[in-house]
Amino acid sequence: MRHVAHMGDRLFARLLAAMAGVVPVIMAAMLAAMTVGAWPAIRKFGPAFFATSTWDPVAGDFGALPFVYGTLVSSAVALALAVPLGLGVAIFLSELAPGWLRRPVGFLLDLLAAIPSVVYGLWGIFVLVPWVRTTLSPPLKATLGFLPLFEGPPLGIGMLAAGLILAIMVVPFIIAASTEVMRAVPTSQREAALSLGATVWETTRTAVIPYARSGIVGAIFLALARALGETMAVTMVIGNVPQIRASLLAPGYTIAAVIANEFAEATDDLYVAAIIYAGLVLFLVTLTVNILARLLVARVARGPGLIRE
Repeated sequence: MRHVAHMGDRLFARLLAAMAGVVPVIMAAMLAAMTVGAWPAIRKFGPAFFATSTWDPVAGDFGALPFVYGTLVSSAVALALAVPLGLGVAIFLSELAPGWLRRPVGFLLDLLAAIPSVVYGLWGIFVLVPWVRTTLSPPLKATLGFLPLFEGPPLGIGMLAAGLILAIMVVPFIIAASTEVMRAVPTSQREAALSLGATVWETTRTAVIPYARSGIVGAIFLALARALGETMAVTMVIGNVPQIRASLLAPGYTIAAVIANEFAEATDDLYVAAIIYAGLVLFLVTLTVNILARLLVARVARGPGLIRE
């Protein structure tokens, strides 16, 4: 009977190992298929694809620099807005909120993360864009219009609207993941800080956040990966103009948006290959961000002591 039980354990372990091995196989297959599809554009444009701004399907001349720029800038704006808000809400829920409030707020956060991106896009067109055009942009131009970031007419659509809607979409991920890692901090860490006379804020700053910072960093990079790949909502509010402008009020374009907008219209082989090349770039950028996140989380986890002296 023991022999049969051990055989069952071995079969179960091998079955699970085979399932785990499917994941890298799928990723390798995706990378290979995209590389083959993009090969005509890779062979013609090479690395210059990332350094040129021309996107002319009629002339067969393609460069992804405006899309890479739009993807990085809109994601950076989203993180600049979402990280402080997300960490503040996470600290409140884990350290200060009463028990009866945590559950409904957590339910609302889960609901916010489950809303389809096209719904966010519709809300962005009919509510966010007019609000940015009539309420947010005028005072920004009046006070900070001397900066290149806020020059130009307030169209409503543009990088700022895309960053705002991305921030709203990624903040539930930051809150949920950060709250969970902060709740996982042992009670003894808090009690040690409180016993030394620390206030709630000092306990959070010196005991909770240092203990949970690897998970917090992971949550931020998870949100960044989500922002880099978001398609529908950004496509509906960013303006879809392949240009590089310093102003956040100007329209822009992202890699995911150009794939969604132009793939159905691409009939020429080189045009299709250029779009797949852009998708390959997005895949590699997202993969690189996740690898850097893992390395950073591992480095942070090996950091100094958990409680500052």
